This record gives sequence, structure tokens and C-alpha cells, in this order.
Amino acid sequence: MSDQQSNIKDINISQEMRTSFMDYAMSVIVSRALPDVRDGLKPGHRRILYAMNDLGIRADKPHKKSARIVGEVIGKYHPHGDTAVYDTMVRMAQDFSYRYELVDGHGNFGSVDGDSAAAMRYTEARMSKIAMEIVRDINKNTVDFKDNYDGSEREPVVMPARFPNLLVNGSSGIAVGMATNIPPHQLGEVIDGVLALSHNPDITIQELMHHIPGPDFPTSGEILGRSGIRRAYETGRGSIIVRAKTEIETTKKGRERILVTELPYQVNKARLVEKIADLVREKKIEGITDLRDESDRRGMRIVMEVRRDANASVILNNLYKQTPMQTTFGVNMLAIVGGRPKTLTLKEMLYHYLEHQKEIVRRRTQFDLEKAEAREHLLAGLRIALDHLDEVIAIIRGNRTSDAAREQLMERFALSDRQSQAILEMRLQRLTGLEREKIDAEYAEIISLIAELQAILEDDERLLDLIRTELEEVKERFNDKRRTEIRMDHIEFEDEDLIPEKDIIITLTSSGYIKRLTTDSYRTQRRGGRGVQGIGTNDEDHVTRLLSCSTHDTILFFTNRGKVYRIRGYEVPEMSRSSKGVPIINLIQIERDEKVETMIPVNFKRYLEEQAAQEVLPPAEVIDVIEGEEVEAEEEIMQDEQKSLIFMTKKGRVKRSPLSAYARINKNGLIAIRLFEDDELVTVRLAATEDEVITASKNGKSIRFPIANVRSMGRGARGVKAMTLTGEDIVIGMELVRETQDVLVITEKGYGKRTPMTEFRTQSRGGKGLIASKVTERVGPIVALRIVDVDDDIMIMTESGIVIRTDSQNISRVGRNTQGVKVIRVEDGDRVATVAKLKKEEESLEAETEEPVIGETEGAEVEVDEVLPEETSEEAPEE
Repeated sequence: MSDQQSNIKDINISQEMRTSFMDYAMSVIVSRALPDVRDGLKPGHRRILYAMNDLGIRADKPHKKSARIVGEVIGKYHPHGDTAVYDTMVRMAQDFSYRYELVDGHGNFGSVDGDSAAAMRYTEARMSKIAMEIVRDINKNTVDFKDNYDGSEREPVVMPARFPNLLVNGSSGIAVGMATNIPPHQLGEVIDGVLALSHNPDITIQELMHHIPGPDFPTSGEILGRSGIRRAYETGRGSIIVRAKTEIETTKKGRERILVTELPYQVNKARLVEKIADLVREKKIEGITDLRDESDRRGMRIVMEVRRDANASVILNNLYKQTPMQTTFGVNMLAIVGGRPKTLTLKEMLYHYLEHQKEIVRRRTQFDLEKAEAREHLLAGLRIALDHLDEVIAIIRGNRTSDAAREQLMERFALSDRQSQAILEMRLQRLTGLEREKIDAEYAEIISLIAELQAILEDDERLLDLIRTELEEVKERFNDKRRTEIRMDHIEFEDEDLIPEKDIIITLTSSGYIKRLTTDSYRTQRRGGRGVQGIGTNDEDHVTRLLSCSTHDTILFFTNRGKVYRIRGYEVPEMSRSSKGVPIINLIQIERDEKVETMIPVNFKRYLEEQAAQEVLPPAEVIDVIEGEEVEAEEEIMQDEQKSLIFMTKKGRVKRSPLSAYARINKNGLIAIRLFEDDELVTVRLAATEDEVITASKNGKSIRFPIANVRSMGRGARGVKAMTLTGEDIVIGMELVRETQDVLVITEKGYGKRTPMTEFRTQSRGGKGLIASKVTERVGPIVALRIVDVDDDIMIMTESGIVIRTDSQNISRVGRNTQGVKVIRVEDGDRVATVAKLKKEEESLEAETEEPVIGETEGAEVEVDEVLPEETSEEAPEE
């Protein structure tokens, strides 16, 4: 009992758990789940290839039963289940899993439909030709060996890997607390990258991408853009969008159908077809009338017949969104470096491989040198023997034993034991003159080889030249065409490809209800009409903002508290004309005591395309931004300091801030401008430095000044004086100056006029300005200022929700000091709330004469222009 007690040790269970788990975790990380950066193999893959090479099941030998190979692996090197080993070998033989298969399989090794391989007793395998390059020179002391799990065998620590297998075939695995996911690449491109690095150790990743543009998946497909690739290569982590290769063709009957000929990497074709069928059955995707899988040995072919009235492009975009026809490959380039896991950049992976090859070639060269020197040593002894043939024969004949003869030869000619033994074992035929010439020729050749090998070991550049030559030989033998196309014409902006781009109207009420309608909801009417009901409101609610934009625009909402929020145009719910809308608080996280004062649309996508077309930004930068996510796109635009946000407040203060200050607007909003307690934001415009703005006040004053007169400020600034106001006057709007267009003003009681922009001369910021319109009790104060052209329509909405849309050219063009004409009939107790500018539509103009307009009264009284005498402008000194 005492002996047993003496063997019991007190152990802290917490410490023991920690130590045991760390041992287990490191075993999984280093010895099972992660590949080595040098040969790109996990231990399981390495042991399979070594066992096949050891058994002689090479590319030039017949196939052998898979069960035999699996038994050899688990019996000697890999103490795990046979299923795990066989599954690993199966994947190495699948042309849809490996870019370059390392196992040449014979039999059923599975399919892209997810079919499993036949049992190992039925299938056969051997090493593939390119796998021979993995084990090439392994018997020349190029790599270290270690004991197997029971110490009865020796196995390689790493393979020579005469091509960059880690990048060429990629790798994936889940360890403890970490994982790796390295995409496969095209062999020739990766070798070109290694060669470029060997010539220029300071090469950048951007320069390496000229040789290695991106992954190359065995199932082909398309990669959308390079931004994710570059991020993965530069940091070791990134996301790559991979899409199926499709085409839309028109049948002889005029119907469209969608053909899928390539799939993203690791997508199960059978499950994909099943997923599409389920979506069609559940009516989540409409317009597909037939779905067939016509794939055969000639290639993949999935056919989707499209209904005659459906749009195949829209259906295809929905398929990309809702099915694995478009996937994201999450790159995580984690590998074992020096016995430790490390996330690597592209350059680091190539560097470690190149260093591995230097070690392999150096050790191989040393092995060959030692072998050559040993041969030279023997040949030197044979040459001595041939030079003294008679004496050598006499010594051999004069001794009773071979040992005595060997000793005498060593003493007489100063030979080594090996040389003397070689002389004793030399056949009589070597004594002929021809054999003597062969020995001399071989000796000279060996001397030359030794000199060459020594030169390689002494000169690193010659060593690199040898590595380059052998890599180019591998490239010449195994290079093929790139399979995965990298598309640079794709623009990814959230879900917008699923939403048709069209013009819309967004309305916002004083109570914070928002909705969108299509612009064709309102037809053009003659000025002076009553309009149509545009929104359902009550006595306490009325429309305050009306915005014309596109479904693909980003809408920036600026509030009375100086904050900015954003959503996309299509995210605003589409409703009927008479619908009230939804609370804006459901769309943006606005505070309860906060209300939207102005909305501006920004089409980042269109802006980028225009910049690319005009070559304003370098093409590579523009391409990367267009392919990136929305936030990235906005950040890139906002680096253009020619673009600024111009803020105007009711108290006549103006501020210019670079768009870069508003790069990230999260759900909680962002401070856009700091305001005085009695001030509010009126409007915001996106402008260039060379632009001018014109602003108007409620009492009919206006001022025009260059934006350059306002210095650029940060988000926290309050701005400077734009216009000197008198009494209770306030600013009602601001627009960008367009010299060839007209200034349109609309009053509270529905009167309006157009005035040529040339009548508003440029002034200094801070003055009282010029008269923009004659304000009287009959027409009411100015409520809106707009800049219009001949192609513009005007939409006016009253507080009661009445809307009229009219051609801007129907509004008289008169001087500054006039009242204008009636544009919309405003009932007693009602008043104009907001005005929006839209592009003219031809069909809406024709509707005026073809059929009556809803809400228009026959014989409606039309006001005539009332032209008053010109007034002298009043100006004040600059602030």
C-alpha cells in the first residue's frame, strides 16, 4: 500500500488541463491540419506520396489497388483511420478539387455532384507525373528524415517540392483556434512570380501581381475584381467573389435561356440545381419555366428556360444573389513556418519557397559533390594501378591473401583502403587499352563536374540560376492555360444589381413619414392647374421635402441637429400616390427630437464611371474602387479634394467641407456641421472648387458667390457668413450656378418665375445681395429656389399633399424685380411646401392634349405676368 501511495502525485487539475490541451492543440496545428509553407503539404498528404514513392507506384508504373496504398500509409506512417487516409488520397485525385492532381486515380473517385468515391478495394491509383516533382531528389539527402510514430521507420520532415505546391494547389484545413484557406493558382504564373522574386528581392506585391494576377480554380468560373485579391496578397486575408460562368442565349423561337457552363470552386452541382428548383417552386425567383442538367463528359451545362415576358438578366442577378452561383472565397493564407503557424503575404510565401529551394539544391549539390569526389578518388587509384600494371600484378601474385596484397598496395603507392580494394576487384578486361581510355575520360569528366559543383556551392547567383532553370523546365512540361477569368468590368454595390435602375420621387412629411414613387406617377400639367393628390396627410402633417433621384443613389439625410444619415434609394419603401408612407425612424436611427431638414442624392457608382472615362483617377485605382464594397468606393471618391459638401443654414452661414470628412456614416449617423442654438440647416450640395452658388432668402433677396471664397473646414466647424439678413428674414435655399440656365423661384401661394442667371452677377460673400423676386402679400414669401433648364420639369407639392408637375418652360421668363405667374392653384389655408426638379418625359407632354388631366379644372384662370419697375440692388460690405 505504501508503494502505491508513493507513486501518487498531487497535480493541479487546472494546470494539467491547460498543458494537455495545448499539447493537443499544437499536435493538431503542426501535425495534422496546416500545410508546411515549403512543400504545401499536410503530414497526411506527405505520407501518402512518400509511401507511394517508396512502393514504386510512380507515374511510369502500373496502377495499384488503393487499399494497398492506404494500408502502407497507416501501417508505417499515419496512425489514423483508413477512411481519413483514403478520403485524403481521393481528393488528391479529383480534377475539380486539385488544380494539378497529385494522384492519378483509376476508377470512381467521386464527382462534382457530390458523389462519393468507390470503396478503396475497387479503385486503383499511382502518383501523377507532376507529383514526381514533389519527391524529386528525395534520395539525395535533400531533406531531413525523422522516426515514424513507433520508431520502426523513417519518414521525410518535408518534401523537396520542385514547384510551389502550396500556391499551385492551395490548401484548406481547420486546426484548434485557427484555420487555413489558400486558393489554387496557375502553375506558370506562380513560377513566374518565383523567378521575378529571385531576380529582384525588393519586388513589391503590386509588381508580383503582374505575374500572379489571382487564383485559378480547377472548376474555372469568374473572379469579380482584384480588390479582394490584392488585400489577400498584401495581408494574408481577404475575400474573393467567385461567380459561375454563364451566358444568355436566344432560341429560334425568340425565347431566352440561361446556360451555366462553369461553377465556383467547391460548389456542389447537384445541390445547386436543387436549390434553384426550390427557389422557383417557392416563387422566390420567378420567370424560369424549365430547369435541366445537361452535363456530360464533354463538360458542364445547366439550362434554364426563361418565360417570354421575363428578363433573363434580372433572373440571373437573383440567382447570383440567392444561390451558390456566386460565392465568396475567404482567403486565409496560414501555413507552418519554422514549426509555427503564421499568416503570410504572397511575397512571404514565395520567399519561403525560394529559400527552401536554395536549401534543397544546395544539399543536393553537396550530395552530388561528395559522390563525385568519391568516384574521383577511386578512378585516381585505378589510374595509378594502370600506370604501374606489372608491379601491381606482381604484388597481387606475391601475396598469399587479399588483405596482405591490399596492405602492400597501400604502402607502395600511397593508396587508400578503398582504392586498394577497387584495384583488387578490377576485372582483367579493364586492362585493355580501350578501357584505359574510358577511365581517363571518366576521370576528366568527374574533375570537371567537381569543379562545377564546387562553383555552385560557392556562388549564390549560380545556385539561383540552377533553380531558375529547373523551375522553367517544370513550367515547360506542365504549364497549361488559365481557367478562371478575372473580370474587371464588374461593379458591386450591395444589392443594386437586383434592383432596376429608375427615376423615383421621395417625399418626406413634417411628421417624418417617407415613401418613394416612380416619376411617371405624375403627368405634366399646364401651369395654374389644381394638381393631383400626391400623399395622404392630415391637419397636423404636411410634406416638407420632395426629392428626385434614382433607385441606385445613396440618399444623405441632413437633420436640424447637424447630423447626417444615409440609405440607398431602393431601400425607401415604394408606395401608392395617396399613401402616407412609413416613419423614417424605421429606416435610419434618428433621435426623437430630430428631424430631417434636407436630402441630397449621391450616385457614387456613376461618379466613378465618369471619373474612369475622363481618366481623372489612375485606371487601376478606379477599377479597384468600382469592384470594391460601397464604403470603399465612397472613401476613394472622397479622396478627390475637388469635390466638397456645401452647407447653408437659415441664418445665412455657409460651410465647405471635403467629402473625405464624411467617409464613414454608420447607423447612428455622423456630425455633419455644428450649429448655433437658433440656427438650422437649410440645404447641402455636392460641388467642385471652381463652382459658384446662389442662395435666396424668404423676403426675396439673393446672393451669388464663388465656392473658392469659402475655405475648406472640418466637420466640427460652424461656417462663415454667406449673406447679411435683415429683420426676420431667413435663407430658404441654395443651388449651384449654371450660367446657361435660369433661376426659378416659387412663392408660398403658388407663384413662380424664371430669371436668366446672367442677371445675377457674382458678388462677394457676406453682402446683402440683389433682389431675386418681388415679394408681396398676394404672392407670399419665397419658399423654393431652383436652377432649371429647357429639359426640366417642375414638381410642386403643397402642405395638404396636392402635387402638380409642369414643364419649366411653361413658367414665364422675366426679370429679377417681378412677381411672376401662378404655377399651382393653392386653396385658402394651404401653401406650397416643397419643389423638386425632374427630367422631362416626352410621353407626359403628349398626355396633356390627348386626355384630360386628373384634378384639373376646365377654364382655369391663368394669371398674367406682373412686371414691376426695377429696383436698385442693395449690397453690404463683405464680412
